[in-house]
Amino acid sequence: MIKGFKEFIMRGNVVDLAVGIVIGAAFGALVTQLTASFIEPLIQLIGGGGETGGKFIIDKGTPDEVAFDYGAFINATITFVLTAAAVYFLVVVPYNKLRERRAAGEDDAELTHEEKMVALLEEIAGKKG
Repeated sequence: MIKGFKEFIMRGNVVDLAVGIVIGAAFGALVTQLTASFIEPLIQLIGGGGETGGKFIIDKGTPDEVAFDYGAFINATITFVLTAAAVYFLVVVPYNKLRERRAAGEDDAELTHEEKMVALLEEIAGKKG
């Protein structure tokens, strides 16, 4: 049982997946901090600045106020868009190109070994002759 688990862990796919998760988490933290440090202050500045920038408060005439923090929502939306774009351009696009290359190579896989050898010999003979 332990031997099977060790083989499973040592496969390249599991290690690649673990590295991807760690890098993805670090990238998510980076984008979150970018939007919190730069985008959120801009939203607050545009929304009037100060503590109430980026939100509006409804005062019901009682000590209970209701604050609608639309700046945090805009910040989260920008974080999501930046993360999704990075995943698409850094993971999905290269993966699709790799699949296309492998699909183009499958045409050769349909040939038997003997057919591949004959085709190779014909190509070599054609280059010399």
